[in-house]
Amino acid sequence: MRFYLSLILLLQAFITTGQETGQQVLSYPEYLAYVKKYHPVVSQADLQLEMGEAELLRARGAFDPKLEVDYSRKEFKGTEYYDLLNSTFKIPTWYGLELKAGFEQNEGLYLNPERTVPPEGLFSAGISLSAAQGLIMDKRRAVLKSAKALREQTQAERDLMVSDVLFEASEAYLKWARLHRELEIYEGFVANARQRFQGISRSAATGEIAAIDTVEAGIALQDRLLQLEQTRVKLLKQKLQVSNFLWLENNVPVELQPTTVPEADFLQEYPNEMGAGEWMQEFSFEDHPKMQAMEAKLKALRVERRLKMNNLLPKVDLEYNFITPEPESINNYDTSNYKAGLKFSFPLFLRKERGELKLAKFKLEDASLELELSRREIENKIDGLLQELESYMEQISLSEQMVANYRELLRAEERKFSFGESSLFLINSRENKLIEARLKQNELLTKYLVARAELFRSLGVAPPIID
Repeated sequence: MRFYLSLILLLQAFITTGQETGQQVLSYPEYLAYVKKYHPVVSQADLQLEMGEAELLRARGAFDPKLEVDYSRKEFKGTEYYDLLNSTFKIPTWYGLELKAGFEQNEGLYLNPERTVPPEGLFSAGISLSAAQGLIMDKRRAVLKSAKALREQTQAERDLMVSDVLFEASEAYLKWARLHRELEIYEGFVANARQRFQGISRSAATGEIAAIDTVEAGIALQDRLLQLEQTRVKLLKQKLQVSNFLWLENNVPVELQPTTVPEADFLQEYPNEMGAGEWMQEFSFEDHPKMQAMEAKLKALRVERRLKMNNLLPKVDLEYNFITPEPESINNYDTSNYKAGLKFSFPLFLRKERGELKLAKFKLEDASLELELSRREIENKIDGLLQELESYMEQISLSEQMVANYRELLRAEERKFSFGESSLFLINSRENKLIEARLKQNELLTKYLVARAELFRSLGVAPPIID
């Protein structure tokens, strides 16, 4: 369902109504603020962040205390073959050590000898330890560390996604503002051409000038009207592009009214608000979201390499339990009653483990090279954009001078025409040059602001106007 801005009360905060024309003005800062808050891509980015938190929560679950109860009973033709109860409470710790407490009670005519315990049951308390492989690093610790790195990576990737959508939204708004300004330019020159046509028609009717001049003035008016209508169509299409970025809560899309316009004099004001050098003063590559995402990826790969190195060690699992039929006797540390065990395994050639370690090293090296390449690309991108911004500022200054000069030439030609020293052809030529200069100035202002928006995206930050 599509809603018009005038019907959405929540948007009244950033839509101001012009007192003279009744137009509704959608400001650039508020437009970007709503994009950043409600756009579906931003919501998707937030979901990725929540998924990273969920992965971390799942990884932490490997260290949750665990209660296990195993009960089994068999009775046949009135004979109790066995009744087995074995319960265990385990507390995993960080360094491969697991604390255990248990209770075992077994009875029946056909018990295996190792299951024979006192009638009142047998209590136990002890530890299990991976003494070689798994002591420094094991799978559950690796998964937890990787999940922490993934959380950092998803946060950085979320910032990148937001920067991308803000740039795309900025580009759409800036093109809309440029076309709206072009429409105003053509409207002004259409009014001039119409007034000139009417004046020449009256003069031709009285015989002051040749009637053929009315044809030339009429053609000039028709040309201006044609340019106006072409720009109007482009503006309507671009306004729909801007609407694509406007949403409200609960994924409700917003459609701009025909009377909604961008900020007045927007293109002229923003290029002078701040120099590009000031944006770079607090920037560091360590804070760039892409660098942070790749550093987080490297963290996870280092954890994987460490795990694969640990897998080269033999598996040596030790277990020791104090056992007693009386739980209060466990505190006496009577070592005469115990249950102990040792498990050992070691592959003779370690081909699987060595292959996995090589792959982990190659992945880490590949990611490191990708990080350095990305850093260099970002540096060059930023340097290029800074130079581009400086060039645009110089071009804008030159275009302003050209507009002023062409305007002065047009005025002079009009004065000469009023004295009979010029022709309508020369006036139209001067006016065409002035139109071209104003459109070029408008285009340069837009290119400057688009380059500035792209600089913010390259820096991985949101424009300061919405901070």
